Amino acid sequence: MWDFGETELSALALSLAVALRAVAINLLPAVIIAWLLTRRRFPGRMLLDAFVHLPLVLPPVVVGYLLLILLGTRGPLGGWLDRTFDIQLTFSTNGAAVATAVMSFPLMVRAMRISLENVDRGLEEAARTLGASAWRRFATITLPLMLPGVLAGAVTAFAAGLGEFGAVITFVSNIPGETRTLPLALYTALQ
Repeated sequence: MWDFGETELSALALSLAVALRAVAINLLPAVIIAWLLTRRRFPGRMLLDAFVHLPLVLPPVVVGYLLLILLGTRGPLGGWLDRTFDIQLTFSTNGAAVATAVMSFPLMVRAMRISLENVDRGLEEAARTLGASAWRRFATITLPLMLPGVLAGAVTAFAAGLGEFGAVITFVSNIPGETRTLPLALYTALQ
């Protein structure tokens, strides 16, 4: 069948790890953003919605370049992380996970929003009239009912993360064993 060598297995393992980390990075922020965009009306809501969906409309290489500017060791946030916590995201597996998370975030938020829009607000209102706090209503009614969207978003983000190429190669390069995910290994093999 297929003859997988050390290089291919390393790239596959790294791809799985990066995609899982990206989902973990995105999970809580995606639930919060989906809830805000679905349940709250506030100034700048449309701007936040547009910002969340930016990775879908920008070329992945541009997203990777923006991450490099922002999170590189000479960038404002990356420089601060480097000086304060000795964390460098460029040329690292964690950086690949961050790039993958940024690219898959809109997909996760979208799936969660669709699920959240279908949650019957009457159930939440009934719980409120019975004295349930906002947090209790969310934890016992809203979150369980939107769980299919959370799972769909996680699976979609994971699948997209496995195939992410442009943002990853631009932000963290193509280092064997460190940042060379399966798409990057395929690209290298075809050179």
